[in-house]
Amino acid sequence: MDRIDATQIPEPGLVVLDVTAADEVTAHAVMEELERLWATSGIAPVRREPGVPGVRVRVHADIRRPGTPPEPFGSAYGAGV
Repeated sequence: MDRIDATQIPEPGLVVLDVTAADEVTAHAVMEELERLWATSGIAPVRREPGVPGVRVRVHADIRRPGTPPEPFGSAYGAGV
């Protein structure tokens, strides 16, 4: 992962989170949960380094802004079809 610099966190309330997980499914679950809590950079590409266990992903978030609540059951694409 690249180093975090001041331009990525120019004011209070902005965070950069580096997540390391056992697999891509877990990393995606973490990103989805973060999106529910706060405004985030969204689902980011997961990286895998040869010889290093697990996967990594970086997420940017604004903890001052609420996230996206989960959609009600049945409201996803294709529901009721």
